[in-house]
Amino acid sequence: MSEGNSGRDATAAVARALEGLHGAVGKLSQEYGDTLGIRRLVSDVARLNDDLAELGPPDPRHRPGPVPEELEEIPDVEYDASMWTDAEHEGFGAPDRHAP
Repeated sequence: MSEGNSGRDATAAVARALEGLHGAVGKLSQEYGDTLGIRRLVSDVARLNDDLAELGPPDPRHRPGPVPEELEEIPDVEYDASMWTDAEHEGFGAPDRHAP
């Protein structure tokens, strides 16, 4: 597949997603009526459609970079203390050794 087709495929995928979003917002509108939140959602979907239409074809000189790898989330919990057994304290050295 050429890079031009890749751009068109991505644009078509976004257009299909926006069509689905437009339909979903329409269903919400039937449930909630004409509220400020619904008007904002309708406006946001319209703006996204306008932005997509404004893109035009991709610049043939643009070379996409590598796709970034997915980041691994590290939980914010205490580490097991046994992991630090025999570790040296930075600047102090190992607790059982002394400077010459």
